Amino acid sequence: MSNSQAGDSRAMADMSHSRWTQHDTNWVLSLFGTAVGAGILFLPINIGIGGFWPLLIMALLAFPMTYLAHRGLARFVLSSKNNDSDFTDVVEEHFGATSGRLISLLYFFSIFPILLIYGVGLTNTVDSFMVNQLGMESLPRVLLSGVLVAGMIAIMLGGEKLLLRAFAILVYPLVGVLLFLSLYLIPNWQLPAISSPDLGSLTETLWLSVPIVVFSFSHAAAISSFANTQRKHYKSEATVKAEGILRNTALMLIAFVLLFVFSCIFSLTPEQMAEAKEANVSVLSYLANVYNNPFIATLGPLVAFIAITSSFLGHFLGARESFNGLLTKQTSIGYKAADKIGVVLMFISIWICAVINPSILDMMGAISGPIIALILFVMPTIAIYKVPALQKYKGNLSTYFVLIVGLLAVSALLFNM
Repeated sequence: MSNSQAGDSRAMADMSHSRWTQHDTNWVLSLFGTAVGAGILFLPINIGIGGFWPLLIMALLAFPMTYLAHRGLARFVLSSKNNDSDFTDVVEEHFGATSGRLISLLYFFSIFPILLIYGVGLTNTVDSFMVNQLGMESLPRVLLSGVLVAGMIAIMLGGEKLLLRAFAILVYPLVGVLLFLSLYLIPNWQLPAISSPDLGSLTETLWLSVPIVVFSFSHAAAISSFANTQRKHYKSEATVKAEGILRNTALMLIAFVLLFVFSCIFSLTPEQMAEAKEANVSVLSYLANVYNNPFIATLGPLVAFIAITSSFLGHFLGARESFNGLLTKQTSIGYKAADKIGVVLMFISIWICAVINPSILDMMGAISGPIIALILFVMPTIAIYKVPALQKYKGNLSTYFVLIVGLLAVSALLFNM
């Protein structure tokens, strides 16, 4: 091949990589589905209870907080010298064997409790829908939870193509229902009273709201697998393409989720939101009770089912990958055997938890929250000063912004504990 032909081939390859493809769209849907879990149904109550000004400020900060943090984590995974490195490999490569294994262990324990929560939440959602909306009797909890958890894990075992197809099937109706509900509530809007905020109260409310926003939009569990796939698919263009996909994911999240949040908040008074928080029910359940609306009561479980299922798949992806990495590095077990052991152990753990039906949301949130903040915000920022491939980002304002948000999130969560 001549030099001109080689140059033309490279130019064509670069053009094909710069175009938006179905592959990119599928990953936007996957990351969106991972982020939009059961937390979205409690987000309007948690963020809206502080009043108008904290809500407005956090809405403006939501995009940079979401995009910049996940971009930093993706850059960290892609900074490895080895093309097949997952998260556990990269932390060991950059921080050494001992520190790397500790961070990998923390990463696993930031994700796994969320799977337990989703196992319980999905079982309760389906059981409630069967009893209250379909007029059926409850199935034995052992049977119902086992079928639901096994079904979700079966999708994971079907491979990347089946997983992406499942996300596409789940996310489109999720987006559609969220948008429809947001618009459906508009006639009930009551604009909140806007008064000059007390600076001390505003500062404290904003501080304590940071982790709520961070974790409601988090899709960190899927970033390692996502970054690895982009590396294999786009080669040298992986970082640029990954950043573009993450930017569009964040935009989609902010557009649909914040519209839903504002619509719910404008349909309720601060006193009603405090009442909903005290009752520990989702915003849709509370709205259905307040307006005595069977339409919302029917759509609520549907949104919860789709949101929990899609987010479960994304988090299982991260837990499975990190468990396999830990087991293969600590023992002589091969990757395929480790994968089988991990899937079986996680299935049994999630199933048992779903059967027992413990009240674990607050406890698991306290465990997962600070660890996710450290891994999503603080650790990639530290890596910028330690890893030669990342030091070009050292002087960026976005680097300091991500670090400050991470420290605020960790401190607020520890304060709440």
